[in-house]
Amino acid sequence: MTGSSNRSSAIAAAIILLVAGAVLYLMPTIVLSLGEISPWLAAGAGICIILAFFLVFWLRAQYQRRHR
Repeated sequence: MTGSSNRSSAIAAAIILLVAGAVLYLMPTIVLSLGEISPWLAAGAGICIILAFFLVFWLRAQYQRRHR
């Protein structure tokens, strides 16, 4: 990997972690708000938020694997 490639990978990882951190920080508020409407909706939102975190990293790994 070149220096610019390492730098862009580090920037992308930092952005992903910051966004994921913000969403996970707000997750209890989101889930509690949705829980007032429906417990099933709250559970579904919580599951989707957690799965989205892992989905982003899986998609990034797939992209990097194809572009080597």
